[in-house]
Amino acid sequence: MRDAYSKPTEGSALKILVVDDNRDAALSMGRLLTALGNNVRVVHDGFSALDTAEAFRPDAVLLDIGLPEMDGYDTARMLRDIPECENLTIIAVTGWGQDSDKERGRLAGIDHHVLKPADSSTLIRLLSSATERPHDTSSALARE
Repeated sequence: MRDAYSKPTEGSALKILVVDDNRDAALSMGRLLTALGNNVRVVHDGFSALDTAEAFRPDAVLLDIGLPEMDGYDTARMLRDIPECENLTIIAVTGWGQDSDKERGRLAGIDHHVLKPADSSTLIRLLSSATERPHDTSSALARE
């Protein structure tokens, strides 16, 4: 695995969808991930995430849970229903960190749960694992 802050090698860049209603946080994360050589889209609500994911077909989604209108749990469930997103890795990046929040996330199809403020190296490490395995919703994945 490459250094957490190095650019990906040719052909290893990820398609990442950042979903957060905090526009500043979402755009900052998008800029960081783009600077690291990834193809990034940023949206600010669950409905836009679904529309974007179907067309963009991301490898991974960084998903806030506390979204307006449709929360991150419902967004994750609906992302899992999109055939084009079959191997998607979903990482919750949220202030919601109780055990019950993590369990709800697991049941919604979220692969990893990271508390805000998220450590960049942790997110990058989790994102790099998105290319190492196809998503299997039947297995219990390690949570952060």
